[in-house]
Amino acid sequence: MQLSVPVLSSSCALSSTGLKHKIWSHAYGLQARKKWRHSVVSVLVDTKPVVKDGVLSYNGNDALTGMPDNVVVTPWSNSSFFLGAASSQSSSRHVFKLGLIQDVRLLCLFRFKIWWVIPRVGKSASDIPVETQMLLLESSSQEDGEEPNYIVFLPVLDGDLRSSLQGNSDNELEVCVETGDPAIVASECLKAVFVNYGSNPFHLMKESMKILEEHLGTFTVREKKQLPGMLDWFGWCTWDAFYHAVSPPGIRDGLKSLCEGGTPPRFLLIDDGWQSTSNEYQTEGEPFVEGTQFGGRLVSIEENNKFRKPGNEAAGKPASGLKDFVAEIKKSYGLKYVYVWHALLGYWGGLNPAVPGTEKYNPKLTIPVQSPGNLANKRDGSMDSMESYGVGVIDPSKIVEFYDDLHSYLVSQNVDGVKVDVQNILETVATGLGGRVALTRQFQQALEQSIAKNFQDNSIICCMGQSTDSMYHSKRSAITRVSDDYYPKNPTTQTLHIAAVAYNSIFFGEVVVPDWDMFYSKHDAAEFHAVARAVGGCGVYVSDKPGQHDFTVLKKLVLPDGAVLRAKYPGRPTRDCLFSDPVTDGQSLLKIWNLNKHTGVIGVFNCQGAGSWPCLDRINTAEGETSSYELSGQVSPSDIEYLEEEVSGNSWTGKDYAVFSFNSGSLSELSKQDTFAITLKTLECNVFTISPIKTYNQSVKFAPIGLINMYNSGGAVEVVESEGSAGRSSRIKIKGKGASGCFGAYSNPKPKLCLLNSTEENFEFSTEDHFLKVTIPSDANSWEITLCY
Repeated sequence: MQLSVPVLSSSCALSSTGLKHKIWSHAYGLQARKKWRHSVVSVLVDTKPVVKDGVLSYNGNDALTGMPDNVVVTPWSNSSFFLGAASSQSSSRHVFKLGLIQDVRLLCLFRFKIWWVIPRVGKSASDIPVETQMLLLESSSQEDGEEPNYIVFLPVLDGDLRSSLQGNSDNELEVCVETGDPAIVASECLKAVFVNYGSNPFHLMKESMKILEEHLGTFTVREKKQLPGMLDWFGWCTWDAFYHAVSPPGIRDGLKSLCEGGTPPRFLLIDDGWQSTSNEYQTEGEPFVEGTQFGGRLVSIEENNKFRKPGNEAAGKPASGLKDFVAEIKKSYGLKYVYVWHALLGYWGGLNPAVPGTEKYNPKLTIPVQSPGNLANKRDGSMDSMESYGVGVIDPSKIVEFYDDLHSYLVSQNVDGVKVDVQNILETVATGLGGRVALTRQFQQALEQSIAKNFQDNSIICCMGQSTDSMYHSKRSAITRVSDDYYPKNPTTQTLHIAAVAYNSIFFGEVVVPDWDMFYSKHDAAEFHAVARAVGGCGVYVSDKPGQHDFTVLKKLVLPDGAVLRAKYPGRPTRDCLFSDPVTDGQSLLKIWNLNKHTGVIGVFNCQGAGSWPCLDRINTAEGETSSYELSGQVSPSDIEYLEEEVSGNSWTGKDYAVFSFNSGSLSELSKQDTFAITLKTLECNVFTISPIKTYNQSVKFAPIGLINMYNSGGAVEVVESEGSAGRSSRIKIKGKGASGCFGAYSNPKPKLCLLNSTEENFEFSTEDHFLKVTIPSDANSWEITLCY
């Protein structure tokens, strides 16, 4: 193979290769490739990326070597192209070799269970697990001292085919393409993997997903989506508090105890346990058998008897149901949003085909079949149960009607939105229904159409849909769970949870706001989880049992009015953490960066010693055991991406930052490239607010920190503006939100006067570190501080 990949302008690339490929026959594909090769050699030479003699390289750095002759390269933009391959036979599943990867630093995101993704780092293709959905390589520098570049491989959807990556023992990168239906076959997949190259890994991911958004036309990137209002309010979920035993009295107790403690939830999620279901595998009075809960099936779209009260005509009391209960708790506890849970097919086991309440949707009992890729990693108990019991699959021609009936009923009951779970089930029941890609598209379109029609706020949280089938069909849905469940009783999964979400957000965060799941506020790892949510840019909700709360932790996350200080972007690992394993290598801390309007924020976590990744041979701890590591690391303002571009602004001197440590309450001054040391034990963490020191009126140096009693202090600062001119008195005004706290800032010099909401207010000032502090009263949900110099 000797060819150069031409560099085309975006318009040229779209006009020449932008039409969606159909599944070509093998003979036609060979002819097309011969024509493509000839035109390439005759038009452009010495371009990048380059494929020559079976080697794919960027700027002289090899990404793939030993590429087979059946690999097809389709150029797309100046730095990107698609990889595909062909076979002499047609099949519903192919595994094609793409080339060798060796001696590089790489990061994979792969499905270790059918529902969930975790990261894996390595140095060669043999470290790339089956069902990898994103592969990031660090391209070595050509010269010593050069900053590294990055190459991303994104397996995508092409027609009826869905792709995933994997490595083999010979260090060959492979792509698996499959339809999910033995009757739907192909001999080629010409655009199986999108490949792109850049100097900033986060910008590379953003631009790559924008290109794919335009090319595929089936999904929308996160920044274009409407975000549900519940994201900015504290929430409570009933799942870990009650599991299936959820009931109105328990919900009232939980809401009451959180409100009385000073952290009122404004968002409630009534999880599994409210629906009308039947389960032939459970017998009343007999011991519960684990797994049988997944054999339950929906019998009606209406609530079960726990949420209904019969009327009493003699006493003048009418019957009541979910509508009355939701109206009551909204009024009594100030709830703004009430969501309820349901599965994509209604319930875990789908719909019961044998009852009047579901027969209009023509459900058919189907035995799910998992792909070889899913079975190659870790089996999932819920999936095993559904394979045993079968799933009542809704007739695809009736799915629009089902979602509309369900959601319009919920709206009539004062419900504001839904969490839709068990979404990856579709790939296992796609035989005879068009294959996994087409079936997912049909159900996802119907679901999003119903959400848009029935709810006012794009009110959906997606769950158990962490696959490219779902992600690349996400046109409207803006929130998706990107980790396995929070398991409060398992000490070995607490660190895994935090690390998994942070790394998964590199990819999924470009399409959705990653949901970090619920947690207990009264728990050995409570602060660990709380700080992660504070820097995660996500919704914040707990699943505490009524009365079992740690308000010391909660009040660092939740404002007195129930609002949270949500950071701007999905929280992701810092650049120096991308190719390290913060869970099992015994030496790396995890750093997660984010931005606010006027500050940066970085959380630092010691995830070592408390658990090991699933599907990893290298095990540091036995099942159920933890050990303690004390690790040290370095933190720098330069760890935070886009800080200069989006926060620093014209008034910044280009030199110094104010850095606030939450744990110590200390303020220091650092230049951009300075570092400071941090030492943490296992399950310990700290969070730092980093604020550019700007010069106002040529004399006042100032940097807001925010509410220093909150984990994400800088999230409270909404406006910073100045008045005055050089040589004359000047003022700096700071507008923010959050009552009953302490505002902190770096200021040089000391202000002559401080006004809080136009009234003179005392303040503290330290001449040693230039730390200014102003107390915010408990009755001021929003405030304006004016500092006079």
